[in-house]
Amino acid sequence: MAGGKAVYSFQEVSKHNDRKDCWLIIAGKVWLSFLLQVYDVSPFMEEHPGGDEVLLACTGKDATADFNDIGHTATAKELMPQYCIGEVDASTVPAKPAYRVVSEDASAKPDAASQGAWLTALQLAVPVVLLGLAYALQDFAKTKTA
Repeated sequence: MAGGKAVYSFQEVSKHNDRKDCWLIIAGKVWLSFLLQVYDVSPFMEEHPGGDEVLLACTGKDATADFNDIGHTATAKELMPQYCIGEVDASTVPAKPAYRVVSEDASAKPDAASQGAWLTALQLAVPVVLLGLAYALQDFAKTKTA
């Protein structure tokens, strides 16, 4: 335990995800290392300038990037220690999701290519047909008035 604070599992912290019971995980610098700290922001929900929806969207995950990206003021950072209730046991934090590239099915490529060819043909044909109709109408109007 760091500084007499409790140590929670990631799963335990994730359960606290509603307006009346909202815990966030944000990395904080403790001495020379960074620890994932747990903040009970339930009492701060109504006071949060961004609204409680912003805080609720950050539950169940490491909200460090969300916290840093928004550009909190020094005053906001000074308030943090009063909401810190402990830290997250690092062994319970799930691995970051691996993103995989889904390759296109080879059989879908000819369809996409043929659709592209039809689209190109239509894009060329429509103006030509419209010009032909305009010319025909103009010619028809001239013969009607003559």
